[in-house]
Amino acid sequence: MKHLLATACAAWMALSGLAQAQSSDAVVVELFTSQGCSSCPAADAILGKLSADSRVIALSLHVDYWDYLGWKDKFASPKFTARQKEYAHHARDKMVYTPQMVIQGQVRVVGSRGAEVEAAIGAHLGTAQNTALRLERAGDVLTIRAEPLTGHSGPIRVQLVRFSPSEEVVIKRGENAGKTITYHNVVRSWQVLGKWDGNSPLTMQAEAGGTAPMAVILQADGPAKILAAAVLR
Repeated sequence: MKHLLATACAAWMALSGLAQAQSSDAVVVELFTSQGCSSCPAADAILGKLSADSRVIALSLHVDYWDYLGWKDKFASPKFTARQKEYAHHARDKMVYTPQMVIQGQVRVVGSRGAEVEAAIGAHLGTAQNTALRLERAGDVLTIRAEPLTGHSGPIRVQLVRFSPSEEVVIKRGENAGKTITYHNVVRSWQVLGKWDGNSPLTMQAEAGGTAPMAVILQADGPAKILAAAVLR
């Protein structure tokens, strides 16, 4: 009977255009990468494996500062470069590089060093979510809700991320010329919807047209620690 009810509920939600998701204890991993970087394919492959891990929300952000090497990365955006530079500034790092992974907004590691990436993810498992985050999409409207936070002060960014699950690219020039690379969870847009103080319940709406999956990430300003995240597919 429970199975029949669940099936009927899922069918009703599909017909009504309603989709829902809630936060889990998944760890957010951001890979800053480039099609023009010869060191990046190994990290891209690691992110591909992480994208299939339910314990992880893996996102690939392509930067544009290697485009001058002879191959323009079609997924690159100066906004993603700016985000990486924000992380560097907040950590007082003097430079940015690829491939770099940022785990839960706090730990920065070389993205091709699989053991270090796994260790950083493991250190955050079970502690990644600081509040209950719920998403609901009805038609083209996304509603975001979160419970008040405890033990946190300062503004929190409410961020909407749209991404493509898989993209295959034939690279014809540059350092990776001749390679065909599959990229996973390729971020196409990263939007700050607004700020939240965390002291009162959060309710916020945003446009959510199209069929691309999306993630909502609540992150301490900086950018710094990620406090909660959820994916709606």
